Amino acid sequence: MKIAVVGCGAVGSYYGARLSLSGEDVHFLLRSDYEVVKRNGVQVVTTDGEFTVRPKCARAPAEIGIVNVVVIALKSTANSRFQELVSPLVGPSTSILTLQNGLGNEAQLAALFGKEKVLGGLCFVCLNRTAPGVIQHIAHGTIVMGEYGRPALPRTHAIAQAIQKSGVPCKVTDNLEQAHWEKLVWNIPFNGLGVAGTAGYEAVISGNVDRSKKLGPCLATDILLADARWEQLVRDLMMETIAAAQALGLAVKDSAAQKQIDRTREMGAYRASTLIDFERGQELELDALFFEPLRQAQKAGVKAPRLEAMCRTLEQLNQGGLSPDTSRNRCL
Repeated sequence: MKIAVVGCGAVGSYYGARLSLSGEDVHFLLRSDYEVVKRNGVQVVTTDGEFTVRPKCARAPAEIGIVNVVVIALKSTANSRFQELVSPLVGPSTSILTLQNGLGNEAQLAALFGKEKVLGGLCFVCLNRTAPGVIQHIAHGTIVMGEYGRPALPRTHAIAQAIQKSGVPCKVTDNLEQAHWEKLVWNIPFNGLGVAGTAGYEAVISGNVDRSKKLGPCLATDILLADARWEQLVRDLMMETIAAAQALGLAVKDSAAQKQIDRTREMGAYRASTLIDFERGQELELDALFFEPLRQAQKAGVKAPRLEAMCRTLEQLNQGGLSPDTSRNRCL
């Protein structure tokens, strides 16, 4: 199976390296890391040891050509580049699997390449890119994948089997939308509060950032769950997310909140991807992760005051001019 990985950060590099290790014909589309990965390969450091693979590397998609599967692991802030980066890789029988966070990514791909080509995958994994071409795998790794807007097809199971062969647990769902919302139950509070919390608890509650005050450090998962006020806010955001999913006709259970919290405690001091983006001064994935879920909740008639206030806080922080205090961040 010829596979192109578009977006070779932590997620794309990890899963691409696993697929390469299992013998698939994997091509990495790279920019800043091209020289390092071309020379040294991709090194994956796990709790059980480490391995290095040397995937084929390209600077432009035309160098790769048409593939069987395009794996997209770009930040959703780069979705405007879909046409440029993906089109040269797509032929009549190409499948496009996006592993991006949040809502709306599959719809954007479907508008460009046709709904019948698009699949979505959700990655339940703790990863960090610690250096160019070096990925630290902390915990978990399961992918849940499905077709966009329809039940699984034989090709869905074939791709899942290739992923399973690489040593990655992979499950197939007939309801991709529900799977997205189940992951949002985790992503919205821990990605959102981890960044918004730099402005202080009152700012997150009110949605108003006092720009005269210095920001605090980003809040890792263990910090959020160790403080009663933050933990309650985590729960409130989870329940608003679940209520929105249920109003949309999706079978996301109330018990999902406690399950996610219990699972997160096992992860220790994990810093979600949005925290790392914020500390690096990068644009945040606000629309896919927070604004689109809020819009859908409101359209379904669900009031989500905690999510709405947090979105206002994140929007102000994303405007620039403010940076987190990393000197006190014990999770670096």
